[in-house]
Amino acid sequence: MYELALSATSMAVDLLPSSSSFSFFSPRISYIKTNIFSPFSKTQKRRACFILVSVYKDVWRRLPGETTSLLSSSPQRRPRKQRVLHLDHSVDMDELLASISQTSNEQELFSLMSIYKGRQLSIRFMVSLLSREPDWRRSLALLDWINEVALYSPSVFAYNVVIRNVLRAKQWELAHGLFDEMRQKALAPDRYTYSMLITYFGKEGMFDSALSWLQKMEQDRVSGDLVLYSNLIELSRKLCDYSKAISIFSRLKRSGIAPDLVAYNSMINVFGKAKLFREARLLLQEMRAGGVLPDTVSYSTLLSMYVENGKYVKALSVFSEMNDVRCPLDITTCNVMIDVYGQLDMAKEADRLFWSMRKMGIEPNVVSYNTLLRVYGEAELFGEAIHLFRLMQRKDIEQNVVTYNTMIKIYGKSLEHEKATNLVQEMQNRGIEPNAITYSTIISIWEKAGKLDRAAMLFQKLRSSGIEIDQVLYQTMIVAYERAGLVGHAKRLLHELKRPDNIPRETAITILAGAGRIEEATWVFRQAFDAGEVKDINVFGRMIDLFSRNRKHTNVIEVFDKMREAGYFPDSNIIALVLNACGKLREFEKADAIYKEMEEEGCVFSDEVHFQMLSLYGSRGNFQMVDSLFGRLENDPNINKKELHLVVASIYERANRLNDASQIMNKMKERGVLNS
Repeated sequence: MYELALSATSMAVDLLPSSSSFSFFSPRISYIKTNIFSPFSKTQKRRACFILVSVYKDVWRRLPGETTSLLSSSPQRRPRKQRVLHLDHSVDMDELLASISQTSNEQELFSLMSIYKGRQLSIRFMVSLLSREPDWRRSLALLDWINEVALYSPSVFAYNVVIRNVLRAKQWELAHGLFDEMRQKALAPDRYTYSMLITYFGKEGMFDSALSWLQKMEQDRVSGDLVLYSNLIELSRKLCDYSKAISIFSRLKRSGIAPDLVAYNSMINVFGKAKLFREARLLLQEMRAGGVLPDTVSYSTLLSMYVENGKYVKALSVFSEMNDVRCPLDITTCNVMIDVYGQLDMAKEADRLFWSMRKMGIEPNVVSYNTLLRVYGEAELFGEAIHLFRLMQRKDIEQNVVTYNTMIKIYGKSLEHEKATNLVQEMQNRGIEPNAITYSTIISIWEKAGKLDRAAMLFQKLRSSGIEIDQVLYQTMIVAYERAGLVGHAKRLLHELKRPDNIPRETAITILAGAGRIEEATWVFRQAFDAGEVKDINVFGRMIDLFSRNRKHTNVIEVFDKMREAGYFPDSNIIALVLNACGKLREFEKADAIYKEMEEEGCVFSDEVHFQMLSLYGSRGNFQMVDSLFGRLENDPNINKKELHLVVASIYERANRLNDASQIMNKMKERGVLNS
């Protein structure tokens, strides 16, 4: 037996299993708003009402013969406006809500509300009632009663509340329909309407839809606020779509909204993740110019950015600046700097900072201990590492899987293989479960100790146990086989990834691309993309990099097109690779279109992307565009002027336009660019 359900804004049909008795509260029932035209005026207005067709009874349907105010056959006119004495203070809203919660269909709800049909309750009261109604279906029915039975003037506040309710229930089509209904009733969606739509669609991962709402908002000349743009930036950041976050940040500033400290700190992180280090550093200057002082989070985010990309000297410079401006340190800053000192072979400075943290009022956490352990291990201070590890246990300082993984690696480095193996048993006895890094470290230690049989046995045991094998563990075993000369075993593991059964396809693609297996990676990528399984933007980047390194320029563009189809924004590095592929294929128009589209979207390019576009214009012989772009970049304070002039001079020189090349070089000398 089935019930036919129609939704509030689409004609989609769901077949739902029914029982012999209908319950309004059944989570299986979905209500669909369908378009019904009722003769309220000479031009038939679209009307939305709830219908549920059941084998036993119709709970939301008005039969054609019924004479209700909603579906009356004679035209109705909205009564003239007259002063109404509202009964808001004489009606207990809690009691009314309790009564509404007992209704099981639209007719019962309308019957309950019929005593207020003369609009004895103010629209403010009705909006409050809507906002407190937890069931999205009843709130929709109540909105219908407000608009079409009690004939209140349409209220944007009422629609905003109901849109919020249906968004909370993830009824996306209903939200679209209510938005359209607002416009049909000559209501202008306001900032809150758009803010809700953008935020809820974005949080659900429907980022293209969220951006389309933003576009509609801008077309309607509705000004967004800082919270809205900040939410979009944060969503983009969580989705690793850093170019999109940069584009939204540019829109925020273009709209005249001044970013606050939180927005700036988010963007420092975004620029860092996008590897736009200069732009991230320049944000500190922009903050000060705008009267926003960088705080500890600003500096620690910048420090983390440099450390993640191996720029330890620059991190040291930022830390020095932080001390110069007397910005207070926090636990994150100290942990990052302990790591920086370790990476620069400054173990004594790392040790000194760690033991001085308590004097600064900062209690070291497990990350602090783990970082210092790693510094000791890399400096081959094995005695100090073991002492610190046991000190943590004596003082009941929390130890986690990272602590044990670090110590296992240290024992492996000191050639104490059995102690490393025993630590795995110890951590399990303490209730700390080994992870893929633990096992890959052990496999690597055994392989180096010449115990490949034990390593292979452990790997097979892990695979048969159903544990998800990550890319680190897989690659460790492949490297172990290759080092032992067992190339056939390594190839077999790689071939198995073509049809992975115990790891996600995205992981398989990453492993295959990292191993340079073009054919297998391409096959798995296409299968995964067609199945809608490629959700990580980094997978697209890996494939573009793989094809670019192997001069598969057509494939580079293929993956880029799929990336854009999936709604992702490429970063500056990917754009550079794609422009290079377009140039190799002599597809200059496509390169120009990509460059302009990404620039219009607000993407921030590295200097190399601009220079590459100049070279492509030169290769095509379009020197008018070379001159135009050169003139624009000359006025950009963020561009390296020396490199810019040298690139343009070389373009003219290759085209045998020696006079133009000479003029560029003379211009460099006149402006002192050559010595900069």
